[in-house]
Amino acid sequence: MFEREQQAVSTQIQRFCAEKGLPDPGEIQWSPIPFSGEWGISTPFFQLAALEARQGKNPGQPVNLRAQHIAGQVADYLGIPQGFQRLEAVKGYLNLYYSSAEYSRTVMDTVLASGMQYGRGEDKKSRVMVEFSQPNTHKAFHVGHLRNVILGSTMSSILETAGYEVIRANYIGDIGLHVIKWLWNYMKFHAGEQPGEDRTRWMGDLYAEADRRLDQQPEYEPEVRALFARWDQRDPEIVNLWKMTRQWSLDGFDQIYCLLGVDFDRIYFESEVEDPGKRLVEGMVQRGIAVDERPEGPVLVRLDELLGLNKEKYRVLVVLRSDGTSLYSTKDLPLAIRKFDEYALQKSIYVIDVRQALYMQQIFKTLEIMGYGWAPGCYHLAYEIVNLPGNVTMSSRDGTVVLLEDLIREARQRALQIVQEKNPGLPDEQKNSISLAVALGALKYAMLSRDNTRIVTFDWDAALDFNGQAAPYIQYAHVRACSILRNVEDDSTTGGFSDEPMHPAEIQLIDMISRLPAEVQRAAAEYRPLHLTNLAYEMARAFNDFYNQCPVLKAEPELRARRLRLVAAARQALGNILRILGITAPEMM
Repeated sequence: MFEREQQAVSTQIQRFCAEKGLPDPGEIQWSPIPFSGEWGISTPFFQLAALEARQGKNPGQPVNLRAQHIAGQVADYLGIPQGFQRLEAVKGYLNLYYSSAEYSRTVMDTVLASGMQYGRGEDKKSRVMVEFSQPNTHKAFHVGHLRNVILGSTMSSILETAGYEVIRANYIGDIGLHVIKWLWNYMKFHAGEQPGEDRTRWMGDLYAEADRRLDQQPEYEPEVRALFARWDQRDPEIVNLWKMTRQWSLDGFDQIYCLLGVDFDRIYFESEVEDPGKRLVEGMVQRGIAVDERPEGPVLVRLDELLGLNKEKYRVLVVLRSDGTSLYSTKDLPLAIRKFDEYALQKSIYVIDVRQALYMQQIFKTLEIMGYGWAPGCYHLAYEIVNLPGNVTMSSRDGTVVLLEDLIREARQRALQIVQEKNPGLPDEQKNSISLAVALGALKYAMLSRDNTRIVTFDWDAALDFNGQAAPYIQYAHVRACSILRNVEDDSTTGGFSDEPMHPAEIQLIDMISRLPAEVQRAAAEYRPLHLTNLAYEMARAFNDFYNQCPVLKAEPELRARRLRLVAAARQALGNILRILGITAPEMM
């Protein structure tokens, strides 16, 4: 945002070094000074002093004292550079502080000129795939899937905003024993039935029913094994039924993705990489990477042995069962290869449960041993489980799952009650759309505002809090900004900049708004949406402090114009950060 001023000072420092016969400092590295009522940047001179010492200059003078001496000389040489109000040399660092008025004006001008693009980074010329969601067909889509979907979708948005080209991918488990159990139960007890509107619930109910039947009546197991054999032989009747029922699941998933505002660029299926995986394993055996112990044992990769490790680290990865049937690893290896072949990726991010950490390390290391140079570009973005009040956890097997639709329905009912209390005069249609935005925002923020690898225990009161660290509080700050601007008849947000001293609440709000671009880059680099959820809350809190302490519409004309511009900038920044998080920024609540 202040690249021009920063570059001008860098050029002057380089000129100073040349004039004084100092070593070439190269590119000057600047860091922001932690905000404490004013904004600034800082650069150290220790490396320059160390370069001098290596050249035999100033013998006996400690590097830190020489660095401070150089910083003082540079400060005297620069004077007060344009765009700054003061500078100082402290302990080997040169600190420059911006003019608060100039800084504030620049931030507001930049936000309002950039609009929806504010916070977006430059094109990084790098293509990244984020694989997330990964549901199993013929099973329920429950709350346990929610964090994966929200984390993956939001991380995709953050990376895209940071300047990466992002491919959103979904890897769907459409084959395996769970599918055979479902098909057996359907053929034997539900033949010819069709799902209703609530497809995902119906599919999940039949899966739970199949599991109960087989637990209670083990004499049915031979029938399931026989059906599995027919599937392996690609019996047309079974394949056709599988295709039809799989589509029922996919249609149900699409309903959920649409509701959550999630989409994908590429869908992969387990069924499309099973046979390539078996061929790949045979090639691994021929190359001596895998050991074939069939029929007594499986096909496996002794990773620690191959890497010459004395201590156990990667252990052993089984890539094919003793009976020749596939495992997750059989399919994950060719899937990774297909991804990089199709898209020439720089990075492939897997949003997968933290309990799969060792397995993911094994997959990535196996690909590296196989000679794929891109293997270090595979990254496991791990996340922890979600518990509901009362420590309720989810299981597809026993049918005690809390379905995602049920959670959203309850969130919507609770949000609607709050909206009716706050704004009873709104038309019903508007109340319903606002309550959905509040409900989904509450759910998403609750998943994103804790560190990825910490368990989320969902709490209704906290998630729907209009006065605490929750999405409705942030959304309501956006609504307040919209409300102020709706009361402005002329376009006062394009006016000048008052010389009236800035109120501390104005300065604090400007600071929060200015942080968005850097926090986007930080969240992208660390794969932590938490940085943006924290900023969104702090920005909303700063706006509410400003709203309560600084009159806007009743201020004197020039001050009114400045504060209206600040309100418009805050509205834009709040809207942008909510949009990155996948949360609707309503104009009315």
